[in-house]
Amino acid sequence: MSRSQPIEATAARAVAIIPARGGSQGLPGKNVARVGGVPLVARAVHAALAAERIGRVVVTTDDEEIADAARGAGAEVIDRPADLADATASSESALLHAIEMLGRAPGTNGAGALAPVTVFIQATSPFIDPADLDAAVARVEAGERDVVFAATPTHGFLWRERADDADGASAVGVNHDPSNRPRRQDREPEFLETGAFYAMCTAGFVLAGHRFFGRIGIQRVHPDTAIEIDDAADLARARALAPRIDRRLAGGIAASLARREGAAWVADPRHPFIDVDAVVTDFDGVHTDDTAAVDELGRESVRVSRADGHGVARLRDAGIPVLILSAEANPVVSRRAEKLGVDVIQGLADKGAALREWAAARGIRLDRIAYLGNDRGDIPALDLVGWPLAVPDATPDALERARHVLERHGGHGAVRELAELVLAARDAKLGSAASDLARESRELDPAHPTREQREAIAAASSAT
Repeated sequence: MSRSQPIEATAARAVAIIPARGGSQGLPGKNVARVGGVPLVARAVHAALAAERIGRVVVTTDDEEIADAARGAGAEVIDRPADLADATASSESALLHAIEMLGRAPGTNGAGALAPVTVFIQATSPFIDPADLDAAVARVEAGERDVVFAATPTHGFLWRERADDADGASAVGVNHDPSNRPRRQDREPEFLETGAFYAMCTAGFVLAGHRFFGRIGIQRVHPDTAIEIDDAADLARARALAPRIDRRLAGGIAASLARREGAAWVADPRHPFIDVDAVVTDFDGVHTDDTAAVDELGRESVRVSRADGHGVARLRDAGIPVLILSAEANPVVSRRAEKLGVDVIQGLADKGAALREWAAARGIRLDRIAYLGNDRGDIPALDLVGWPLAVPDATPDALERARHVLERHGGHGAVRELAELVLAARDAKLGSAASDLARESRELDPAHPTREQREAIAAASSAT
């Protein structure tokens, strides 16, 4: 293929396509398995949406659960035909089908109307840095390369076993001469393909039918992001690493996603952009410090925070519903919910089922709910919502599922902290909308000019 030509600056931004089929032999339900409290397919969508050079994010899938998670994360969804979604189907076939469907969309006229750069993203790579996506797209847009893919440098010595008539399997060096072992600093690095993403010239990909064609380039990515999930062991490793890696990535992604919502947001992992329509919490260990005092008559009392009461009151004033879910039926829970003026459901064997029913009755999407928990009984609810959160002393199972861990403990202002995060996100969105409205109001309406505009017109007239 001839050297790529730069893509005109006026062309549309890149489109990201994420193939995510429902069937998985190695790990059932893999594409909606949660890492850092977020389904894998949603993590891929979030990374793509946070990239400035990607203007459209599409998930192609045959699975309704994956489709729901993708839409909730902000992606468009294309139905993937069954014959392109079995274990033998290639990712390329799904990409080509998605490109064809995008070209058929109303208002387009075939491949010429498609984005000039297509970014193939794999949901099984949970730690994608949007800056890496932007860098790869920029190189394809500039005509420097036809394809740029994610890879991480390695100085590892690779070996392969081969049959040997003398002693069975014999190990041989693949990328080195075993008799000559240079020091690491004396060797040029090789690169391990991570599988996370491939930025490609769309026209070239359609012509070649394969992700590697023409002039191929490598986008170096951090070794931490090189995890690709194929089985349960990979998933467990990703979940263990998520708290550390997400501290580096999540703040920037949250700020970028907030900007897409029209809200200015500082990239700070301590203050995530929790844009939700409802807040649901456990009681013991969240509203309380998970201890109880018992008097001589067997009556229990618990310690709560007045700060939490102020936070809940502000949520109510903002029109954000609040629900307390408690596994134990206890009069103290009822009294506290009554004082806070919030819904409460007690004596639950399955908090997930109760949450589903409550949300459906109120018409609230589960992905638009924040749930704060601290124990194993909260896991069914944590696994349902868009924003699962935990207090810092929560059980390991609950912490593993949290998208964000609060700084304050239960009974010491944890609910207030969550309320402040939710309200800050809402205020940022409303503030942006108010600014837009103010700008519109400042535009001159010849029939109804504002006082300031009338004065400006008069001043201009007198000057002439």
